[in-house]
Amino acid sequence: MRVTLATHGGLAAPVLAGLPPDVVDTHALPESAAAELSRLVAAAVPAAGGDPEPRRRAPDAMSYSITVEEGGHSSVLVQSDTDMSPEFAALLRWLKEHAARE
Repeated sequence: MRVTLATHGGLAAPVLAGLPPDVVDTHALPESAAAELSRLVAAAVPAAGGDPEPRRRAPDAMSYSITVEEGGHSSVLVQSDTDMSPEFAALLRWLKEHAARE
């Protein structure tokens, strides 16, 4: 499985615009870390399928796109600082700790 994190908007938008996304490939991880990532993705997918409209607007809010590629299929999870589920937040934290920029 390959998971890519792209960050958009917020006060850091000009800086982030020029950076490549963060990427984690489970083939490069220890087995326990790969299993943890799989568990976090499985929990975040249903939680990200809720209401696509943010609950409140914030001009400086960040939004996050997490693309999960596995077995020839890909899915994209999108949430923001204003409407992030706890499951998505846990996946986001894990990715920020373990990702390597491409």
